[in-house]
Amino acid sequence: MKQIGIWMDKQEALGVVFENGRERDFRIPSEVDFFNPRGGARSKTKWGPQDVVQDSKYLETEKHQMKRYFQKIADAIQGVDQLALYGPAEASEKFLKELEENHHRLAKKVKTRETVDSMTDNQFKAMVKRFFKIDELL
Repeated sequence: MKQIGIWMDKQEALGVVFENGRERDFRIPSEVDFFNPRGGARSKTKWGPQDVVQDSKYLETEKHQMKRYFQKIADAIQGVDQLALYGPAEASEKFLKELEENHHRLAKKVKTRETVDSMTDNQFKAMVKRFFKIDELL
């Protein structure tokens, strides 16, 4: 049985795979650019012209980058029997929605999706082992 736990945020996905008594982990970087546009520049004259910040352009670019990121993760977890998703609310929630819309077979394998703040790799692995009851099987 292939069981995978994934902790993800917008920067990277950390996964741990348990299969046939073996454990391996993987990391997938997101390659999402973090745009931090500053507010429009003011002119030196009172009530002068301002530069316009194109938020929609940044959001559209991020949306496409996240879609590619989610596709990389979906490709990495093919053949999974049980899947557990963790991470800050936004990333894992959007990934689950992507699975439900475009990867129906993988979406059916999701056993839990929990909001979890950042943690060490060992804490994450221990949480996944507890969820799948890995230590009890060994």
